[in-house]
Amino acid sequence: MAEEDLVPETRVLAIASHVVYGYVGNRMASLVMQSLGCEVSALNTVHYSNHTGYKQFRGTKATAEEIRDLYNGLKQAYLNDFDVLLSGYIPSPEAVEAVGSIARDLRLTSSTKPGSFFWVLDPVMGDQGRLYVDEKVVPAYRSLLHDADLILPNQFEADTYRIPHIIITSVRFDPSSPTLSVIGSTARSSDMSPRLFRIVVPAIDCFFSGTGDMLAALTVARLREAVSAVDGLGRVKSWVSPDEVSPTELPLAKALEKVLASMQAVLTKTKEERDKVLENLKGSSVDAEEGSEKRLHLRQTKAAEVRLVRNLEMLRSPAVEYRAEELRIQEEH
Repeated sequence: MAEEDLVPETRVLAIASHVVYGYVGNRMASLVMQSLGCEVSALNTVHYSNHTGYKQFRGTKATAEEIRDLYNGLKQAYLNDFDVLLSGYIPSPEAVEAVGSIARDLRLTSSTKPGSFFWVLDPVMGDQGRLYVDEKVVPAYRSLLHDADLILPNQFEADTYRIPHIIITSVRFDPSSPTLSVIGSTARSSDMSPRLFRIVVPAIDCFFSGTGDMLAALTVARLREAVSAVDGLGRVKSWVSPDEVSPTELPLAKALEKVLASMQAVLTKTKEERDKVLENLKGSSVDAEEGSEKRLHLRQTKAAEVRLVRNLEMLRSPAVEYRAEELRIQEEH
């Protein structure tokens, strides 16, 4: 891998789920960030055989005490000099609080050097109207939001939070539209008002697991790269650009253009491979097997696993096609 393909050296603590098979959680995030040159330390919140979309899995959840203990081990060995914390799926309110205490400790350690620590919080609570977690996790997450530098909720209620950076994914302004909008904002430092932009991409007719983890991990690397390209911005608290920078020229907008280019390429390739597998399944003996409906679901879910390893070049050298445009909310109503 050529040096020019790498983002600036970045030490990341990634706190998220782990699966033995497939690419979600830290299995997805670690490989994505490492492929772009980040040093990643993975602290796993669950250890599952596979992701829950299969509707069957085995494994264990880490307790809040175990999460704290692992971090304290790093701290005692002076191995907690992280530039970025990326937090994803956390299974219990107590574990959420433990991750919050880790984030605050890392923030305190870097408090004399503005910009030297950045927290990306992906509040993985649910999707499509369904919670992945205990209902008690929701208020625990909400209590952390104002401590984060960037959050990635999948609901537009995020506009109520006064947070430096926000990315909201998979927004459809028109339910019949064949496109999706990804909306981002970096607040103005003077009054925390949003600088909104959106990037419109074609919707891919397939359900993938791990795409949120992929987006968050790519954003860590590409935002670090975009911020480093602006003289002095990496030494500013939360990497917030001056007020005069327009929404489409924000480092977050430039980063997301590359992020979405990579994701569109990888997911399009994944769908092509999935369709080949499903075509070969037609007329197979699965229909005659005992429990065929369950077996078919398992095969279909496996076929839709993101094809990451053989497509890493799409992460490193994205062909940017979809550009950020300023979003004026009043025009959408």
